[in-house]
Amino acid sequence: MEKYDVKGMSCAACSARVEKAVSNVDGVSSCAVNLLTNSMVVDGTASSEAIIKAVENAGYGASIHKDIDNNTKKKTAFKDEQTIALLKRLISSLVFLLILMYFTMGHMMFSWPLPQFLLHSPINIAVIELVLTCVIMVINRHFFISGFKAIFHKAPNMDTLVAMGSAIGFLWSLYEFILIAIAQANGNSMEAHELLMNLYFESSAMILTLITIGKTLESYSRGKTTNAIKGLLELAPDTANVIRDGKEITINVEDIVIGDIFIVRPGDSIPVDGIIIEGHSSINESSLTGESIPQDKAKDSEIFSGTINLTGFLKCKATRVGKDTTLSQIVKMVEDASATKAPIAKIADKVSGIFVPVILGIALITTIIWLFINKDVGYALARGISVLVISCPCALGLATPVAIMVGSGVGARNGILFKNAPAIEMAGKIDIVALDKTGTITKGEMHVCDVISTSNTENNLIQIAYSIENQSEHPLAQAIVRYAKSNSIEPLDIKDFEALSGSGVKAKVNDIDTYIGNVDLISQYVSIENDILSTIDNLSKDGKTPILVAQSKLLGIIAIEDELKEDSINAISRLKELGIKVYMLSGDNETTANSIAKRVGIDNVIANIKPNDKANIINKLKVEGNVCMVGDGINDAPALTSASIGVAIGAGSDIAIDSGDVVLVNSNLTSLVNAIKLGRKTLLNIKENLFWAFIYNLICIPIAAGALIPIGVTLEPMYGAAAMSLSSFCVVMNALRLNLFKPVKQINNTVNNYSEGESTMDKTIKLTIEGMMCMHCEKHMSDALLALDGVKEIKVMDHTKNLAEIVVTKDIDYKTFEKAVQDAGYTLKGIQ
Repeated sequence: MEKYDVKGMSCAACSARVEKAVSNVDGVSSCAVNLLTNSMVVDGTASSEAIIKAVENAGYGASIHKDIDNNTKKKTAFKDEQTIALLKRLISSLVFLLILMYFTMGHMMFSWPLPQFLLHSPINIAVIELVLTCVIMVINRHFFISGFKAIFHKAPNMDTLVAMGSAIGFLWSLYEFILIAIAQANGNSMEAHELLMNLYFESSAMILTLITIGKTLESYSRGKTTNAIKGLLELAPDTANVIRDGKEITINVEDIVIGDIFIVRPGDSIPVDGIIIEGHSSINESSLTGESIPQDKAKDSEIFSGTINLTGFLKCKATRVGKDTTLSQIVKMVEDASATKAPIAKIADKVSGIFVPVILGIALITTIIWLFINKDVGYALARGISVLVISCPCALGLATPVAIMVGSGVGARNGILFKNAPAIEMAGKIDIVALDKTGTITKGEMHVCDVISTSNTENNLIQIAYSIENQSEHPLAQAIVRYAKSNSIEPLDIKDFEALSGSGVKAKVNDIDTYIGNVDLISQYVSIENDILSTIDNLSKDGKTPILVAQSKLLGIIAIEDELKEDSINAISRLKELGIKVYMLSGDNETTANSIAKRVGIDNVIANIKPNDKANIINKLKVEGNVCMVGDGINDAPALTSASIGVAIGAGSDIAIDSGDVVLVNSNLTSLVNAIKLGRKTLLNIKENLFWAFIYNLICIPIAAGALIPIGVTLEPMYGAAAMSLSSFCVVMNALRLNLFKPVKQINNTVNNYSEGESTMDKTIKLTIEGMMCMHCEKHMSDALLALDGVKEIKVMDHTKNLAEIVVTKDIDYKTFEKAVQDAGYTLKGIQ
């Protein structure tokens, strides 16, 4: 896929023309032209020379887009030179227009005074009007150059409509000017004064000026749509402090090379991606992830360009520079998303391709009809000109890209990267979400959750297990190692370590044979009592992995589980509130998978699946609606590609990220909720823009043609130009409303955070509890909940609705509630 910069486009008809011309080139499989960014993305085997030639033959210019580093882009790429040029043009036009209006409307309508030599000389007034109008037309010559050039290329555009409207009014006025000159030369001053009223010079000039006002407002507003990218670019500093030849020097960021050692002091922005080689600090990464809590960093921690060092002095080694930094990649994703087209834009594209020729036809027919019903030529031309200048293909062309640009920018600010426009649209249409378990719902990192000692202290049990497992690289072994280190437990000397494939390990600890493994292994060496087997069974049902430690007898059990992400329960609850059906896909056995699903509130579980089966499952789910697949591993890549939209967890593998259509930088499921909500708002905004663009033209064109004249409503050309100027501006301003999007904040799996924005005192929450059959059950359940520390009162307990509404005064985690409900003999299905 190749990206090009396109020059000379002024409206949707232009972009449609370019797109059609390039699509007809042999070897081009797809082409998307973006009017907002003046860019084009082409896919296929066609050469760049053939594509550029096709664009030039269509009457426009094209060049291959060159990637530049952030610092250069910040200095050049996003300077709003177009708005400045338009503003200068507008001010000049207004100065001369005000003088012109004094001689026309001021004198003619309000009898404002004129110099004596003009009062009795209509031809002198006409000359002044002619000269002032010519000056304004020269100032705004762009409309005529672009508009008539487009006609020569058989591709009329919006500039054509403006140029023709102004030129026809000017030429008719020029004709009347000649008649005034003849009348005055013949000494017929009365006739000359009457003919003076038929001049349309001020209309021709007014049309150009009013359209320029609209273009200036539109350009300024369009500049606002790139604020997200500008904001990201501003994050990276212009200079960096590096160590070269043993000395600290300051250089431009673009001069840093991989391997450079650079210094970051407290309060400084980090210039490039790197690894800390000395020091520790807290880093504010909210600019990249949307997460406001600073991240603690120490030696060997990875740091990213554009983030801010808050506290400590850091010495770092550059690992990614220039356009390869994480910040640059995020900027590129936002730009790429803005350069592509959403499927919904096809509606406007089809209309835009024929819009201008149709309007030219309507204007001609309008003029002929008014002439046919015996109206004078000036009146008929005024109606035709009104049709030309009120029609607005720009609004149609901007309806989709401005919303996509703003939506993708808002997403980037909140750690959600949409790779293309179709991804934003599809995010708003999701019916089903399929979540991979490991690394998505859970952290993907095993940890010790229960230590049950049967014949020793817990610390001694962990010490023996740690001493042996320290020799193993197995994830379960590493969980025990991390737990021991976090509790400052020292290992014992061991010997004769041996890994027992698929079941455990053994070694001598203090010359005593010690075995660590699953129940099948340990039962070969020691007897296991029934109550212990029951405990092991209960741990397994809860989704935990019991690891047994034995010597001459069973020493105890260490239970290990994959910890839930802090926001999984709440995010899944939010997804369900949005009307989305949630599935969990897992390679675990059904017991473990169902246990995790129950804890997070997922009702649909598909377990025991192999990596290559995920894509087939996604394809089956697509029969029910649009499917979003969320995953982080290499094995998720086929499923991410098969889904209607693939969402990759930012902390996942590069292959998963490459396969996904959306990347969640901060790797939490709350970002998925925000991505879907933002997608829905963006899609709604596009529909609003398209509605406004279509309804504007459908209503205004008939009025301009004179449909309401029988009831006394006439639309003069200058008012039509003013209306056209506002239409595109309104579309862009509507898209900018997306900047008001408020993302759902990450809420941890603690019940008092379920209501956002409340104080930490007295929270009302709702529990879904299954198994209650009568009022006695309600009483039993109420007593069990009230016994919990932090539960203040029971507001509602209704067995018919499986509902318990309670008031809490402190943080209570999900597991505490789940245990209380289970101990009472019921099942907790979820918390709201």
